[in-house]
Amino acid sequence: MPSTGSTSGSTPGSSTESSTESSTSAPAAIATPPEQPFSWRFTAPLFLGSALNPVNSSLIATALVPIAHGLGVSIGQTAALVTALYLASAIAQPTAGKAAEVFGPRRVFLTGIGLVIVGGLIGGFAQNLLTLLVSRVLIGLGTSCAYPTAMLLIRRRAKDAGLDRPPGGVLGGLQIAGIATASLGLPLGGVLVGALGWRAVFFVNVPVALAALAATLLWVSADGPLDRTRSARDIAAGLDVIGIAGFAAAMIALLLFLFGLPTAHWYLLAISVVVWIGLVLWELRARTPFLDFRLLARNRALTSTYLRYGLVLLCVYVVLYGVTQWAQAVRGLSETEAGLLLLPMTLVSGLVISPISRRNLVRGPVIAAALACLLGSAGVLLFSASAWIGWVVAVTLVFGIVMGTAAAGNQTALYSQAPAELLGTASGLLRTFGYIGSIAASAITGVVFHTSVSDHGVHLIAWIMVGVSIALVLMTIADRTLRTRPPADRPVP
Repeated sequence: MPSTGSTSGSTPGSSTESSTESSTSAPAAIATPPEQPFSWRFTAPLFLGSALNPVNSSLIATALVPIAHGLGVSIGQTAALVTALYLASAIAQPTAGKAAEVFGPRRVFLTGIGLVIVGGLIGGFAQNLLTLLVSRVLIGLGTSCAYPTAMLLIRRRAKDAGLDRPPGGVLGGLQIAGIATASLGLPLGGVLVGALGWRAVFFVNVPVALAALAATLLWVSADGPLDRTRSARDIAAGLDVIGIAGFAAAMIALLLFLFGLPTAHWYLLAISVVVWIGLVLWELRARTPFLDFRLLARNRALTSTYLRYGLVLLCVYVVLYGVTQWAQAVRGLSETEAGLLLLPMTLVSGLVISPISRRNLVRGPVIAAALACLLGSAGVLLFSASAWIGWVVAVTLVFGIVMGTAAAGNQTALYSQAPAELLGTASGLLRTFGYIGSIAASAITGVVFHTSVSDHGVHLIAWIMVGVSIALVLMTIADRTLRTRPPADRPVP
């Protein structure tokens, strides 16, 4: 596999690109008109499917207390419903990307939609907590298929249309659907639970997924035929099943350690470290590695993109988790009011993403994201019980800018930096790093607010955010591999 250390564009894969790429990513017989390769019919199901994961990650928040009362369990036990989706999503995102590279992105996208429908129905009719956990895992697995497969479908369509740049407007729409919608789950969940009860947060997935299913079947070109001559062993090797299993085990142990804080279960961290070492040794010898560590070592640009994205989302989710708790406990806002407090943050991030993505900008936006993150983190230091509520809104708006600029810039960077034949896995890994950042944010707020939520606690969180932001600013400004856009004379691979 060729190196992609230079970030000016993506590496166009070797001359002997995998047979699975050619066999599963071929365009359908009915071609899309060249003048409209990215019509709303093509993008609608991709955007709709990609929005399901971030919305579901926060949708459950307002339903935890009603679920506990309805099923007769403690509120602490219902927190496992949040953990279940995060664990499933962090593992499934790159796994779905790898599967899409082998079996075809449309097939995997449709499989994911099917899992969401099943998960929504199971959760809606559930009579106990275990069934709800199964539902959340299925929803996490299903919704995780959307983003990495959408990236592959977009690249395939761009290649067929002969575009010489990544389709910025489409990538921007994908980011708005996949990132900016995260905070929508809070007010939406409050409305659904208030009007229809807690089961609505599960049932709501069904009509949305059915709409995405119908639109995909009608308007997204089918994958090429599968190679029926390949044995199960060859398919397993192409997927790198052992690598996927090792990654899952290492991530589960790590994430359970983080979720368990402030109680430190060191044996989980030790298990994770041991499995990671074994995974690296295996992947260095694998024929088609699930995680190409040699590529990550060579391609410093791609690795930096992952790190930047994870650090940004750590700070953003500290705001989503920590500031929301502080607003309820110290400022006396209801859950719905706290959710609505963050709604302008979502709107601003969506407004910021679109123009940046259309121009395929990278360096400027990611530097702006780092500086805005530092500014917003410093602003949290001024939060207090007596502070003007408008100041709280202003700080969340700054983090809307952070979310928008970081999402647009880093996605465009990934599109250009990742090898074409590995875009699915690479896109999934970007989301995994985002989940690690969000889970770390949850761990930080859990540790700081372990005994009580107070002004002192939110200020301590702010200092942690300032430290992370300073590291983010330094690594971003010092990164010479960043480019504002792919070269105009190089076609999208």
